[in-house]
Amino acid sequence: MAQDSDLPLPICRTLVRRGVPAPEASAFLTPALRDLMPDPRSLLDMERAALRCVQALKKREKIAIFADYDVDGGASAALLLAWLRAMNHDATLYIPDRIDEGYGPNDAAMKKLADQHDLIVCVDCGTLSHGPIEAAQSADVVVLDHHLGGETLPPAHSVVNPNRQDETGDLAHLCAAGVVFMMLVEANRQMRQDDVKGPDLMSMLDLVALATVADVAPLIGLNRAFVRTGLQVMAQRKRIGLVALADVARMDAAPTSYHLGFLLGPRVNAGGRIGAADMGARLLASTDMNEARALAERLDQLNSERREIEGQVRAAATDQMEQRDQSAPLVWAAGDGWHPGVVGIIASRIKEQTNRPSIVIGLDGDEGKGSGRSVSGIDLGAAIQRVAAEGLLIKGGGHKMAAGLTVARAQLEPAMARLSELLGKQGAGELGPSDLKLDGVLMPSAATPELIAQLEQAGPFGAGASAPRFAFPDVQINFAKRVGDSHLKITFGDGMGARIEAISFGAFDGPLGPTLEKHGGARFHLAGRLEINSWQGRDRVQLRLEDAAPA
Repeated sequence: MAQDSDLPLPICRTLVRRGVPAPEASAFLTPALRDLMPDPRSLLDMERAALRCVQALKKREKIAIFADYDVDGGASAALLLAWLRAMNHDATLYIPDRIDEGYGPNDAAMKKLADQHDLIVCVDCGTLSHGPIEAAQSADVVVLDHHLGGETLPPAHSVVNPNRQDETGDLAHLCAAGVVFMMLVEANRQMRQDDVKGPDLMSMLDLVALATVADVAPLIGLNRAFVRTGLQVMAQRKRIGLVALADVARMDAAPTSYHLGFLLGPRVNAGGRIGAADMGARLLASTDMNEARALAERLDQLNSERREIEGQVRAAATDQMEQRDQSAPLVWAAGDGWHPGVVGIIASRIKEQTNRPSIVIGLDGDEGKGSGRSVSGIDLGAAIQRVAAEGLLIKGGGHKMAAGLTVARAQLEPAMARLSELLGKQGAGELGPSDLKLDGVLMPSAATPELIAQLEQAGPFGAGASAPRFAFPDVQINFAKRVGDSHLKITFGDGMGARIEAISFGAFDGPLGPTLEKHGGARFHLAGRLEINSWQGRDRVQLRLEDAAPA
């Protein structure tokens, strides 16, 4: 590839690792959404769902949007609200309370919405909601979802879901916002047949990008084009809610997938986790700057509170986890009063620490609500769904990498044992420590802003498309300092004048921080991902340090 394309070798290594053939290198670096966008009608029920939404517009029917309380649900709802608003039509937004109502549609809410509306659109939920959709008999229900489907579909007007069991799976990597966007593309097409011009959908891709990254959907194929284009849209700062959120998060550089996943996403999520469930969706759909600023500031406060709660629960969960067999296929922890809004984050942290599927459950009375995260190659959602079907869980579902569950306290131990057994059959107990795959070796003088800019062309990077990772061999640590509670900042060089700053988040949660802080002049091999650190108008090369070994 390097010979054929004249591209730098580090970029070629990155492209080859992602499976890009040499003749396609240039096209991969400049993806066009129009080339990757499939016909929306390739998804089952899509044409029917879009037609029902267009009919509701024509007839000025009353529409309700029932959305999940996370970023994907909020962004999906905001997409629909913005599309309808552009057509001079409003809709009712309903997002269930995480604690009082739990995930997805419930009988009481759906019946009440059906009594007052002609059409209910469920986004990022609904595929397994047979009873609640049955309760909404007086209205049509359209489901736009991506969670794993069961053997039968609910009695909805239409269910569009790339993870239905009768789907091909070609678009299984889409998040709900991606499905909603495709439905809007089809709706606009249908309206054009009637000489009606629909809203500009390209300007809405910032919402799709945010949802895709925050929902940890793999950045491959269509998702990669969504995020790449969406970041360009977001950089124009035209969506009031995202502008207010970026300002309160003190974003001072052009948005990247890192900003979406670690600065914006957690703040949008904070409302659903420990505040009012609809705050994130309201912010993303806002057209009033004063309202947007107030919501963004409140979400920022809630995110700080969430971090405090998370720290307390994580410490308790870690203590409990360390008392169990960490070589088991499933790592889990459960405790009374653990806030259900943070258990998913903690499950993710434990998964990263152990390289095993992890579940964290908050117990309240006779029941517990939990969230799980999986590792590549292990389908946690299917296992949870099976245990629920066997009666050991009250309910549960999700997708391969993330899932939720409700369990009776009395069934906690047998349910987790059964889950561990099923995950063990998938090979979860044989994984060992996670490997750190390297894309090449660099000397500090080769890590230039120009190289990083070229590498970014192969992005955006994230789930399913990790950023290239390089090793810096036999370097000397010139400076090491602990930052905050658990982070480490160092400067290292090769002894010939070239130096690079590095940051390692959470380094003191393991042996990396203490080892490098007390380096004693020893030399190390360092490994991590390169990035540009923008500070006070200056751009500097920085290594996001992930691991080290004595030289």
